[in-house]
Amino acid sequence: MKKILIIDDDLSICKILSKFLQKSGYDVTTALSGKQALLLLKKHSFDLIVCDYNLGDINGLEILSKINELYPNSIVIFISGYGNIQTAVDLVKEGAYHFLTKPLYPDIILKTVEEALSQKRPKKEKAPAKIKTVASHDQYVKGNSAAAKRLFEHVALVAPTDYSVIIHGETGTGKEALARLIHDQSSRRDQNFVAIDCGSLSKELAASELFGHLKGAFTGAMQDKKGAFEIADGGTIFLDEIGNLSYEVQMYLLRTLQEKSVRCIGEVKERVVDVRVIAASNEDLYEKVRQKSFREDLYHRLNEFKLEVPTLSERIEDLPLLAAAFIHQAEAQLGKKIKGLSPAVRKLFQNYSWPGNIRELQNVIKRACLLTDDGGSIEVESLPLEITDFSEMTKAKQPVELKNVILEAQKNEIIRVLEKVNYNKTKAASILKIDRKTLYNKLKEINL
Repeated sequence: MKKILIIDDDLSICKILSKFLQKSGYDVTTALSGKQALLLLKKHSFDLIVCDYNLGDINGLEILSKINELYPNSIVIFISGYGNIQTAVDLVKEGAYHFLTKPLYPDIILKTVEEALSQKRPKKEKAPAKIKTVASHDQYVKGNSAAAKRLFEHVALVAPTDYSVIIHGETGTGKEALARLIHDQSSRRDQNFVAIDCGSLSKELAASELFGHLKGAFTGAMQDKKGAFEIADGGTIFLDEIGNLSYEVQMYLLRTLQEKSVRCIGEVKERVVDVRVIAASNEDLYEKVRQKSFREDLYHRLNEFKLEVPTLSERIEDLPLLAAAFIHQAEAQLGKKIKGLSPAVRKLFQNYSWPGNIRELQNVIKRACLLTDDGGSIEVESLPLEITDFSEMTKAKQPVELKNVILEAQKNEIIRVLEKVNYNKTKAASILKIDRKTLYNKLKEINL
């Protein structure tokens, strides 16, 4: 029986992966910190290690170095909630077998584990060729509503072309999944799809992350780094929340798109790249152009085709189909069977406003499935308070200003999470499944 060590500071991930891999015939041990993992590694050897890159007390490269020292034949797969491309490249250089981004689906983990154990651990590569990071991601459920059909008619038209695309839609509507669908339906499908969260990039790091840098180009540049555009050469780059890029970085981006070449920081010569750009924003970029916070020339360069993603409330008739897809995902993760939604839950779902859109529905389903017995149906008792409270409030206060009700529910949830993490906004944003900028905007909106 092959021995696997799972290292993650998220107890739920440890439990889910452990249970799933044990059912698949593996001997699984878990560790909730880097320190605990190192103690285990000093006493026991493992055939394969699944490790979160950001453990808090130690990072991925440090723990990989320790594993290399103790057990050079152990296979290491890294997982992370943020798919930093350079991080993946660095880890593979140092001998990691694979790098997967969250959310994790056990069927993908199992396939990766089986493939990894069937071959020898790769040796360190001093200068690997192009690294293609494979991320587990949501498949976009197309739906049958008029809004969804119109959207996917447009996707079918633009995907085979090489047009730059702007995807506009509220947070949680599935913009990245839609971008991946466009890539998968294009002639670039066999090349890299590189996703960059511009909302998480500081002004100082954005240019380096996008265009790369040479060793010594600035303080802290300890080694050469490939930028996302160079890694995506031949494929597609997805720039999420592009409106958060500074004006200066926007200028560099415009030049890259115009010249079809990049110049990394500290380098004189330019490198030719062939990259399709898909940008996304939950803000109106043209309004930002009017406000002089987004370059008009860049906007028009990106806006060769624009997709408007409907909110979940605008495609509410697709909710049963979406819920069924998310239940199927949860069944695979948890190793249990769920009959579906009870009639009472279906009614609540149809009447709820879904301010967090598809992402909120997915998270509600995942939570409810965890609380539902194997073979049972999802009942009202398994739903979070914001949904059941919303129903009670709308009954008691007819007519009611729905926006105020939504804001009050969001405010209660944000306060609860902030108190739980001692008002650490970065941790709170992670738990709420939103980026920091969105959290700050929500705090302003609800006067916190």
